Amino acid sequence: MSNTTGTLYRLTTFGESHGPAIGGVVDGLPAGIDIDMSFIQQELARRRPGQSHLTTSRNEADEVEFLSGVFEGKSTGCPIGFLIRNTNQHSSDYDEMRQAFRPSHADFTYQSKYGIRDHRGGGRSSARVTISRCVAGALAKLVLRQRGITIHAFTSQVGDIALDRDYRCYDLTKIEDNAVRCPDSAVAARMERLIMEVKEAGDTIGGVITCVVSGCPVGLGEPEFGKLHAALGGAMLSINAAKGFEIGEGFEGACHRGSEQNDLFTAASEGITTLTNHSGGIQGGISNGQDIYFRVAFKPVATLLREQSTVSVTGEPMTLKARGRHDACVLPRAVPVVEAMTAMTLLDHLLICDARKG
Repeated sequence: MSNTTGTLYRLTTFGESHGPAIGGVVDGLPAGIDIDMSFIQQELARRRPGQSHLTTSRNEADEVEFLSGVFEGKSTGCPIGFLIRNTNQHSSDYDEMRQAFRPSHADFTYQSKYGIRDHRGGGRSSARVTISRCVAGALAKLVLRQRGITIHAFTSQVGDIALDRDYRCYDLTKIEDNAVRCPDSAVAARMERLIMEVKEAGDTIGGVITCVVSGCPVGLGEPEFGKLHAALGGAMLSINAAKGFEIGEGFEGACHRGSEQNDLFTAASEGITTLTNHSGGIQGGISNGQDIYFRVAFKPVATLLREQSTVSVTGEPMTLKARGRHDACVLPRAVPVVEAMTAMTLLDHLLICDARKG
């Protein structure tokens, strides 16, 4: 079950970075949904390698092929099987890694757990496999947009360069206007320069992605072990290189008093609402109708194009200098993955909520 996520809207993934294909099976997509192929391919293009000078130069078309569950352009309600072929692998770049553990990578833990690992591009541990999430996330978005729910994720920090204003101060339609996917063009330019400096030094750098959900109805999430923010946190921390999650004011809110953090209720024409949204749109584990917003911290990519001390698979000290094509910063390509996991989580909880009402 570790390769499957979701309760009613479920995704099972398969494939490795340098295998023949990456793929998956989506179950639970309602019947009769228009399958907008141009939208789905656009979502995959946002995650695709080789899309800018900031990303890995691996050049994959990332064209999805649906094998089942779609008839005459609509979902049938049956499982949707899909494939994305791998066509541009350079497996020989990883020959040295057959006998070496990359520091902070999954090489050691996979070898220790399973007694075998695919060293080519990290195999199953590669971020390449997140493309399946983007397919399932795009399908989920097709349903969510019918419900008036929108999701916008963006790069809010790279290294020590960060946006310094509330997300409501930015035009989130501008996210795709630059390679970093930051809604502030001036800050994006600084982030881009930093990534290029790090890349030229053979190093890597991390950062933070912020995600905003608008139009989410009241009532998603369960009061005890099925809290919506816990589900979102679990989804985000399942993404490669994700190391931190906070919702609403998060850790900053821990520095304030209740009189400063409480979201006071008020009556409005559309019903009861809150004057502020420090809670991040979720209270008691259940959505309250306000924007849901959260942040995900990503560590620097583990594979460096410079020498690092490590050990061989037999424990002998050695020096490793990785070869191949790697991202110096995952943030730009992780933005659509964060959106995809958010969409899948929300659709899953919408279906659960609908089932209980039914």
